[in-house]
Amino acid sequence: ELVTKSSRRSPLILRMVILLFSMICGLYIFSFCIDQTNLFTQININPLRIQTIDRRNRPCRNISIQEHDIPFVHFPNPHTFSRQECACNPVRYFAIISMQRSGSGWFETLLNSHMNLSSNGEIFGPRNRRNNVSVIFDTLDRVYNLDWLSSSAKNECSAAVGFKWMLNQGLMEFHEDIVDYFNKRGVNVIFLFRRNILRRMVSLIANAYDKDAKLLNGTHKSHVHSPHE
Repeated sequence: ELVTKSSRRSPLILRMVILLFSMICGLYIFSFCIDQTNLFTQININPLRIQTIDRRNRPCRNISIQEHDIPFVHFPNPHTFSRQECACNPVRYFAIISMQRSGSGWFETLLNSHMNLSSNGEIFGPRNRRNNVSVIFDTLDRVYNLDWLSSSAKNECSAAVGFKWMLNQGLMEFHEDIVDYFNKRGVNVIFLFRRNILRRMVSLIANAYDKDAKLLNGTHKSHVHSPHE
């Protein structure tokens, strides 16, 4: 008789334990869902709208852009002027990395002859623009946001914008941070190298000499543009 009573009670106890365990799990899952709902409410995110975000982050859907080109295509929004007529024109970023007397001025002149390309020269020539990484990043943001005004500015819509950067103008000092910036912003780097090193050295010496001699009508010009000069 004792064995029979214990066998009848054991299923009831087991059911009570399972019911209690289920209630605890249900309360835990409910509290977790409440926390997640509060999190979405605090950061003003509607989970149903996440799928509607355009991962290309571009205002014009009628522009066909290849999948591999997405990181390199941008739609800047300048603060210094209105760009409404060009808002749907994609812009690419570039930087010409070189050394002095390597033909970068000639190469940049070729680029700027195009109505939709703007290369802004040696923007990091002044030391106050390259004192630290923060100042460098602020300058880069202004250039790539089309807020940098120079003689290369065009009236036409820009298709590519960039500048010249000499290796001795802070580029080597903060190269790791600058590489990260270029990768994040999708900047195309053009490394311009003058193969004839002897001619580059002669050009360096001649340019340094002319700074003091000023042989061209008492003026010094680093880059000449006519046969007479």
